[in-house]
Amino acid sequence: MSRKLTVAAAQMGPIARNEPRQSAVARMSEMMREARSKGAQLVVFPELALTTFFPRWHLEDKAELDAFYETGMPNAATRPLFELAAELGVGFYLGYAELLREAGRTRRFNTSILVDRSGAIVGKYRKVHLPGHATHEPWRPFQHLEKAYFEPGDLGFPVFEAFGGTLGMCICNDRRWPETYRVMGLKGVELVVLGYNTPSHNPPVPEHDHLMWFHNHLSMQAGAYQNGTWVVGVAKAGREEGCDLIGQSAIIAPTGEIIAMAQGVGDEVVVADCNLDRCDEIRRQIFDFALHRQPQHYQLIAAAKT
Repeated sequence: MSRKLTVAAAQMGPIARNEPRQSAVARMSEMMREARSKGAQLVVFPELALTTFFPRWHLEDKAELDAFYETGMPNAATRPLFELAAELGVGFYLGYAELLREAGRTRRFNTSILVDRSGAIVGKYRKVHLPGHATHEPWRPFQHLEKAYFEPGDLGFPVFEAFGGTLGMCICNDRRWPETYRVMGLKGVELVVLGYNTPSHNPPVPEHDHLMWFHNHLSMQAGAYQNGTWVVGVAKAGREEGCDLIGQSAIIAPTGEIIAMAQGVGDEVVVADCNLDRCDEIRRQIFDFALHRQPQHYQLIAAAKT
């Protein structure tokens, strides 16, 4: 008997700068209902799903910047999503900007949570690989100030026993780094869920623009295959505040095959059955870590930065 988990990739279209959280939550709630009607048990939403992608602007007003962050979860704006999850019996992954004050200082993270089918938070992750830059660069057509607005995640790459399997999370740029998947792979991860906001134009290397869609799937398919895990990557897509974001939200099997993909760049729900037992096909026959890994030769990977 297989361990089937039916997962929905709930891609979101653009969120305007002045769009209230209640609007984003209403859109997600509609998609959650659609996903459940198609049999989904877990719904995956994008990175920073409650607001526009605000690191594209240089914001000097701290109050304006703080308004994009959540100081608790759930909160008044997001509680309806948690309540609906419990009502429908469907879990979800949600990305958001997190602000906390501890030991007299303010900390900011690009965060995601995993919520079970009862509406309870069962896992938290904070983005480790922050892309972009830390200071205003006026030459850019849009900024990418994640290094200014967030600090690197401090939770590592944990995995969580939920939904009948072993699940892990990452966020956007994390998906490009093989270490992201390998650390969770070594912990037995069977499903990696992630959200992203990826522009179709990369100002420092515009010669790569035509490769954005290829690299998006390449990194997730490689991570899935090389670690024998399902990967579900979900976009915020479309033309958001003048910036074009790629779509291609996808559900990827442990063989690296894309078994379902969004067709457009708006709000769209894509559902697929993920047999978690299929992870063993790769882990026993191709990448048997215990049998074939030679970690004594990989020490440089974990060496301190120079």
